[in-house]
Amino acid sequence: MKPWPYPRIVAHRGGGSLAPENTLAAIRLGQSLGFRAHEFDVKLARDGTAILMHDATLDRTAGCRGRAADMTLTELSQLDAGAWHSAEFKGERIPTFEAAARLLRSKDTMAHVEIKPTPGFDAVTGARVAELTAKYWEGAEVPPVFSSFSFEALAAARAAAPEIPRGWLIDSFNDADWERLAELDCVSLHTNWKTISAARIREIRDRGYQVMLYTVNDVAKARELLAAGASGVFTDNLREFAAAFPVDI
Repeated sequence: MKPWPYPRIVAHRGGGSLAPENTLAAIRLGQSLGFRAHEFDVKLARDGTAILMHDATLDRTAGCRGRAADMTLTELSQLDAGAWHSAEFKGERIPTFEAAARLLRSKDTMAHVEIKPTPGFDAVTGARVAELTAKYWEGAEVPPVFSSFSFEALAAARAAAPEIPRGWLIDSFNDADWERLAELDCVSLHTNWKTISAARIREIRDRGYQVMLYTVNDVAKARELLAAGASGVFTDNLREFAAAFPVDI
């Protein structure tokens, strides 16, 4: 198994719970705490622009009904993606993938890119995100890692940019996932820490795959999972984890 060049502690959705998720403010906050790797979600706007957003709809994080896939970047850029979190971040905008990439690369911050297609746009999203990632991280010493719950999206990403590593993302591992890992030529499995045992972690590692676990917010639990063989964890608890794992962020 190739060495895993990514930090063991990764900032979830850019800035965890300390800033509005999937925003440049979140990434800056994580960087300010010393995090060397961020996870975030990428989907497509109606005009094909890749943007950072988790949900298919805008209701929860942008105060607007409807789907990002039905709006252009110009329309999306007028929305407030920070007010839902706190007054401090009121006026924060939905960032483009390109803007996030520039910010990350400006500080050599590594990326876990979750391809998060709006339902029905799996293949086109996977291909587009992969093409852009190859462009934005050209020449980078450590490329991003793709992950997705969508097999179709990851397969399209593999076809578009096979050189960028992929992780199969699932809520709960079962034996059928061995086939998916092989078909996608994955380097890692990403799954919910609550659904996996230490024995399964060891089994997956023994078969040549890294294991990334989400979303771990308790320091003691993170230590336990890492000791069991997990390659790393995603966390929302950035401040406490930065203090507890200063060499692992």
